[in-house]
Amino acid sequence: MIKSGDRVFVQGSAQTPLFLMRELAKLAPGLKDVELTFITVQGDIVVDKPEYADSFHINCMFVSESVRQAVNEGRADFIPVFLSDIPDLFRKQKQIDVAIVQVSLPDQHGYCSLGVSVDVARSAVNTAKQIIAQVNPNVPRTHGDSLVHTSRFTSMVYHEEPLPQVDYGVKVRQDELEIGQLIAELIEDGSTLQMGIGTIPDAVLRSLHSHKNLGVHTEMCSDGIIDLVDNDVINNTKKKIHPYKTVTGFAVGTRRLYDYVNDNPSFVFLDIDYVNDPHVIRRNPKVVAINSAIEVDLTGQVCADSIGTRQFSGIGGQMDFMRGAALSEGGKPIIALNSRTNKGINRIVPFLKQGAGVVTTRGHIHYVVTEYGVAYLFGKNLRERAKELISIAHPDDREMLEREAFDRFKRF
Repeated sequence: MIKSGDRVFVQGSAQTPLFLMRELAKLAPGLKDVELTFITVQGDIVVDKPEYADSFHINCMFVSESVRQAVNEGRADFIPVFLSDIPDLFRKQKQIDVAIVQVSLPDQHGYCSLGVSVDVARSAVNTAKQIIAQVNPNVPRTHGDSLVHTSRFTSMVYHEEPLPQVDYGVKVRQDELEIGQLIAELIEDGSTLQMGIGTIPDAVLRSLHSHKNLGVHTEMCSDGIIDLVDNDVINNTKKKIHPYKTVTGFAVGTRRLYDYVNDNPSFVFLDIDYVNDPHVIRRNPKVVAINSAIEVDLTGQVCADSIGTRQFSGIGGQMDFMRGAALSEGGKPIIALNSRTNKGINRIVPFLKQGAGVVTTRGHIHYVVTEYGVAYLFGKNLRERAKELISIAHPDDREMLEREAFDRFKRF
């Protein structure tokens, strides 16, 4: 089914069809210039290795750990794009020849589920000329936009294997718990939450057990949400759209999470061009968007996808939710980051590294949170922003930052 020159979509996150990727690699000698496109993928997809470079060209829309080395060595490419725009890209510009997905067993009506990665997979399946499905009984059946009838599949391959798992909770550091507590203090009862990927969102969720009537409308969720739902902290009662439902595009976590969302009608997995549409996001009250960054400069520019010229991740849905939260009545867009890296490198900086990408602009920034406090930047001039950010930088970095600010702004 896959021919030289084809554009092939690969479903990602916990639904990455690793068995079919291994099988695809075996076909490499007979293929040339097959474009593979996807967002995040989990596990070893094999086809990113140097020996397959002539057969497969990875052209990804988010740089996950699995393909980071290939991208930074020039063997793969990265497309910077808002997550909400990817479905339109498939419809209008990058027609998919073959979509490879991993799905649940078909039900009595012949419907399989895309499981915990509906996001852009829904649009890929809708527009692909052909679809290959890896059918895996470990894939949960999720509600929402996840159903695909077996008649849509060109080929179905049964293979049972565990889904990739990530436990963000075991990686949370003390400074991240402090950040989580500061953000929790900004969240009012009745707020609608969006959490990005990583340990800080998990730390925030740990700090919310005394809150009431929270809702969730997010591009992704992880294990941290479960206890809050079970304890009625998250009940979605105050949301204006999809009340009583937790809305997400995909989920990444442990088997506990995958079992929890299996046939759970309180969770709906929806197409990402709806979930991440800022005009949809703004319709809910008090949207709190919590996203992370690699570094923030003294004017409020946020680099979240690269370390200098080295590509680390992607644009994803950060700007979709930063803007949507800003437009929401009582909304709060938040960028959260440790003041320093594990290696002691400061993350509030005078200037972004040469080649760094700006994901959230200084015109969109509102709150920045580190373990040392909260800086509110919206409506403030560059000098005022610098003062705010220096106040939440690591104490050992503040003198240097003040000198840099004085050199730049002439008075401080």
